[in-house]
Amino acid sequence: MHTTNYINTFIGIAEDCKASTAEIPPLKAAEKTVANLQFELLRDHPYEFTSDDILFQVYATKNKIAAKDLKAARETFFSKGQACMRASPLTKRYGWGIHNNEEGKIALVAVDSKEYKKLSSDKKLKQTKAMRSSRA
Repeated sequence: MHTTNYINTFIGIAEDCKASTAEIPPLKAAEKTVANLQFELLRDHPYEFTSDDILFQVYATKNKIAAKDLKAARETFFSKGQACMRASPLTKRYGWGIHNNEEGKIALVAVDSKEYKKLSSDKKLKQTKAMRSSRA
């Protein structure tokens, strides 16, 4: 089984992120985007879910997987590597950092907050950045 979970890690926004303040991803159509779904889960449930939980829940919602099929679908989903929250539109485009605590549970941190400044300079946390949107 593969995992996307980090422990005691802070994921800062991507170096090429244009957001100077954290933004709520806009609704673009009747169906919510990955960014919308991730944002709502993390906003409403800080430190309740791991990265794996969030990524699979969004995948299951987008693919309309029935409750009875969730366990098998999760095993199949993580039988191969998946992009982690470093590739999330929240960290790449919308100005949100991700704090992974000692249990691997995650929470959003707005780039323009005191908490972001504190976590991004915390030497006890592993520091990493979100993936760049462009290759240059």
